[in-house]
Amino acid sequence: MSAPEPRLQERSQQILYHGSRLRSPLQNSSNSILVKAKKPYFQSDMSKQEAGVAQHNKVRKAVFPVAGLGTRFLPATKAVPKEMLTVVDKPIIQYVVDEAIEAGIEHLVFVTGRNKHVIEDYFDIHFELEQTLRERAKKAEITLLAQQLPKAGTVSFTRQQEPLGLGHAVWCAREIVGDEPFALLLPDMIMKGDKGCMKGMIDLYGQSGGNIIAVEECAPDQAHKYGIVGVGEAIGEGFRITGMVEKPAKGTAPSNFFINGRYILQPEIFKILETQERGAGNEIQLTDGMLKLLKEQDFAGYHFRGTTYDCGAKDGFILANVAYALERADIRPSVEGGFKELLASLR
Repeated sequence: MSAPEPRLQERSQQILYHGSRLRSPLQNSSNSILVKAKKPYFQSDMSKQEAGVAQHNKVRKAVFPVAGLGTRFLPATKAVPKEMLTVVDKPIIQYVVDEAIEAGIEHLVFVTGRNKHVIEDYFDIHFELEQTLRERAKKAEITLLAQQLPKAGTVSFTRQQEPLGLGHAVWCAREIVGDEPFALLLPDMIMKGDKGCMKGMIDLYGQSGGNIIAVEECAPDQAHKYGIVGVGEAIGEGFRITGMVEKPAKGTAPSNFFINGRYILQPEIFKILETQERGAGNEIQLTDGMLKLLKEQDFAGYHFRGTTYDCGAKDGFILANVAYALERADIRPSVEGGFKELLASLR
């Protein structure tokens, strides 16, 4: 389609409330060619001083596309959103939100779908539960719930009425985000490292402005499985992105850096997505929009050096549970021996 259908726009009105494998985000793109940046970011009639200000507008809002059905975790996700499945004792989405808040994000924007009301409830007060905890003098549990609760007015929810792809989910957040740069965090991915992935991206954004994509290294002989970026000059803990290519033929990849599911994007992406034609899977793909934006604005890659757990896949979900359980002083002593016995039994 050349533009969103009228009925799609009507059904995408904003609803605002206050109170196995590592998948590449480029994987579903309909483009399989290298796209190179054509023009430096903010190359226009504005002065260099004005451009510098625009490049460094603070990233205050983060978008979380949580409308997915989670079919790989059926039958559990028939009743429980995949984002609410727990890694040890916290839902997956809480780890991702914590990463955003650590980076200084002030406003959380969730793009939800039908049967996702549990996520809204989770980020709200549960009066009956808290009253019961107070009556039973469960101070530690009350404190835990208070620490998890966002400040009033810093969380918004909007609906993606139809499953039309990641690009469409991002576009549904346009009215809440407004005309400012924003972070985008795919909720399946838990990033574990000495420094939070989004925190590192925000730091790099302060140096480079423009758009930031988090990347990780893979073995060169595995690059054909992922969306790969071209590597330019070094900037802080990253580099200029010179191009993007989806699943390059073996031996032709411009690098071994693949996109891992974290972004900082300029608001111009919304205008591109508004008229973005449907791509792979008959969906509006974010990647296709980014490839167009790359022709007009600068992109930088933040090199994340930690571990990414794809909790949208069963193997990644299980590994995340093991890793975080072993990190917990209150849990490790009781499970470490059991893990070792299980591993020994497989030999």
